[in-house]
Amino acid sequence: MVSGKKKEKQEPVEQAATDTAAEKVEASETAQQQPAAEESVDLVAELDKAKAESLELRDKMLRMAAEQENFKKRMQRERENALKYAEEDILKELLPTLDNLQRAIEQGHGSSDASVLLEGVEMTSKGLLNTLEKFGLKAIDKVGEPFDPNFHEALAAEHSDDVPENMILQEYQRGYMFKDRLIRAAKVVVSKGKADK
Repeated sequence: MVSGKKKEKQEPVEQAATDTAAEKVEASETAQQQPAAEESVDLVAELDKAKAESLELRDKMLRMAAEQENFKKRMQRERENALKYAEEDILKELLPTLDNLQRAIEQGHGSSDASVLLEGVEMTSKGLLNTLEKFGLKAIDKVGEPFDPNFHEALAAEHSDDVPENMILQEYQRGYMFKDRLIRAAKVVVSKGKADK
């Protein structure tokens, strides 16, 4: 019987030891699972945050692309309008010249004196040149100056006792510069110098 009692005492001790070991294993597994679960929750939160940032950045990118496209369209419209109406300022400045020409024509009809008409046309021509000079147009007035093929087109060459050789003798059509660029060469007659006798 003593041996039976020892067995009974040993069994609960062994049982208690086994239960304690099982609890330790469970506690260990639970302890390992808790950081993994917490880590999983952290990763999900980070993923959600990254998705939200990604959506926000995508939205910003789309808005910026739309703004850039609108800017390009607006600049194109402004450029087209600038080209379309570029001449408007010049035309406004030319209107007084047109008015002066109309007045000269009206006076020419009412007067038998051509000198009055000529004077009006000369004034109108000067006014027109002054207006065009405001915009950078400059007349090439070179009668009596040396011939320069960069600015003059020789239509003919004539002998002259008064004008030295290679000088401009006469101007058929005036030349013009726009700022620093030649827009029309002057058509001239060039002197050949004195005729051989």
